[in-house]
Amino acid sequence: MDMIAFGLCLLLLIFIFQAATILLLEFRRPAHATAWLFILFLFPFVGFILYYFLATEYRRSRKARRRGKLDQRRRAKLLAMTTTLPDPAELPPTGIAEQTRLYRTLLKRGELPITGRNRTHVFNKGKDAYAAMLQAIDAAKSHVHISSYIVRDDGVGSQLQQALLRKADEGVQVKLLYDGIGSIKLKDSYIRILREGGVECACFFPLRPSFLKKRMNYRNHRKITVVDGKVGFIGGLNFGDEYIGKHPRLGYWRDTHLKLEGDSVYWLQEVFLKDWEIATRTKLDDPSYFPEHDVAATEAVQIVPAGPDRRGDAIHDSVFAMVNAAKERIWITTPYFIPSASVAMALRDAAVSGMDVRLIIPYVPDTWLVHLATLSYAEEMMRSGVRVWQYKKGFVHAKALVVDQFAAVVGSANMDLRSFYSNFEINAHLFDPAPIAEIERNFLQDLQDSEEINLQKFLKRTRTQKVKEAMARILSPLL
Repeated sequence: MDMIAFGLCLLLLIFIFQAATILLLEFRRPAHATAWLFILFLFPFVGFILYYFLATEYRRSRKARRRGKLDQRRRAKLLAMTTTLPDPAELPPTGIAEQTRLYRTLLKRGELPITGRNRTHVFNKGKDAYAAMLQAIDAAKSHVHISSYIVRDDGVGSQLQQALLRKADEGVQVKLLYDGIGSIKLKDSYIRILREGGVECACFFPLRPSFLKKRMNYRNHRKITVVDGKVGFIGGLNFGDEYIGKHPRLGYWRDTHLKLEGDSVYWLQEVFLKDWEIATRTKLDDPSYFPEHDVAATEAVQIVPAGPDRRGDAIHDSVFAMVNAAKERIWITTPYFIPSASVAMALRDAAVSGMDVRLIIPYVPDTWLVHLATLSYAEEMMRSGVRVWQYKKGFVHAKALVVDQFAAVVGSANMDLRSFYSNFEINAHLFDPAPIAEIERNFLQDLQDSEEINLQKFLKRTRTQKVKEAMARILSPLL
């Protein structure tokens, strides 16, 4: 009996030690501490092992900070080639000229400059975006650089594979970077065929090594395509059949993607090269990656990368700054809505003050746990006056933000904590009236394909549903 009591006391002391360790290491992030303690209580001892391998901050390591630093020599060269806009008065008269404080914040937090010689095109259908990307790849003369969180071995993936093999056979440099978790189902044969055909392939943080090195929680969620250093694409599209509406359960797929030409492509290229260096430990320095371009258009674009290899949280801080600067409207489309406390408060305050704050989220989710957490935050938003719609035409995967008339954001980052703090993400800030108006039109069309949530009816959902949402919300910092 005494041995049993001793054993129980020892187990209790170990459990207390584990809980205390989590509290000590996560005191700066109370939401994360709560989530990990919840997991520890559900799965004693196993939860702590998961914490050890998954919760370590990659950005705390010297190697991460060193890799995240921009190449200063290359940065100086790019700045000399780029038309930068250091003063908001140089932008179109859409209201941003009055936002001096916001402008300075975006320049400081975003790290990269706001560039002035750009031409953009907004795609709201995967089929059209893929056609444009394949056309650009087919026209490549020097190089093709692609980074994608997910690459599928399906119809769309096969089209990409064949296009890359054709260009490699023509002597074009071709590089494909894919994420170790996002593309975990990608067959080895798919990559083998590419490599045998002359395409350089790299896996970003492969599953087993990244788990042992405690990096598995940090995924490269970026979607970047750069062709000849002159044409670039970013947005929400990976490479797979679901993005053209062929998912057996989700059906029609609504996404937003951008085609960029001009100065902004230089900085898109720079982000790709840094990611390639992290994945391969090979530094690329080829002058052909940054050719002179002849774009005469004057659209203003800022490329904003964020991730655990960089100082600060550029995407989160930029979103927060834009929301705080709004005077009339804040329109958000996101598949996952798990905001930080500061962004949530800014949205609530904006709605309470009478601003037009609207949010579009999915009706049919691709991930139920994240969707449950999203619904718990949606209730909080609606209580403050934010109007929330659920997209019912299919699945909405677009990530877009429109603030007043002066700015729009499109990229890979969702409006959630994982995109804000853990993933390698990339967004584009747009300041020209034309693309902003296009994103606005897409948002209004999405509203037509959505159903607004009635708060009074929503509050009457079952107790079981509310308990599920509450549990998902506790885990939301890790989702």
